[in-house]
Amino acid sequence: MTQRMNPFTVAPEGIAALAGVEKYVASCGLDHKLLALVKMRASQINGCTYCLHMHSEEARKTGESDERLFVLPGWLESNLYTPRERAALAWTESLTDIATTHAPDDVYNEARRQFSEKELADLSIAIVMINAWNRLSIGVRAAHPAEQKKKAA
Repeated sequence: MTQRMNPFTVAPEGIAALAGVEKYVASCGLDHKLLALVKMRASQINGCTYCLHMHSEEARKTGESDERLFVLPGWLESNLYTPRERAALAWTESLTDIATTHAPDDVYNEARRQFSEKELADLSIAIVMINAWNRLSIGVRAAHPAEQKKKAA
């Protein structure tokens, strides 16, 4: 697949604005390991290989295990995730597939039991951001790092 454009060079101000929101999310106080899981799950749903590569490395740097990353698509059937993580993953799936789910009350209420109002707002912003990055990366056909290495060889 050929990359269609590089938004970092053609729209640097827009990318800077997105990066500013990312900076906020990184400093909002939510656990970075939890954020990495959320980014991974949204990227799995959206099929963004570029983001999956990036966030799997990020998750490992936070101490995330390969075992939990491998079974993340089946988190609902796994006991490897805490109630807080499960609520975050359910909320992630709900907001990522918003056209289908319409963010149901039961998913919101469970997330609200696990997160303060501020934390849930921050989690929602993080989910919005990874969905934005997924859509941008998929739309421009961002080259996966392995594909870039293969081209260079």
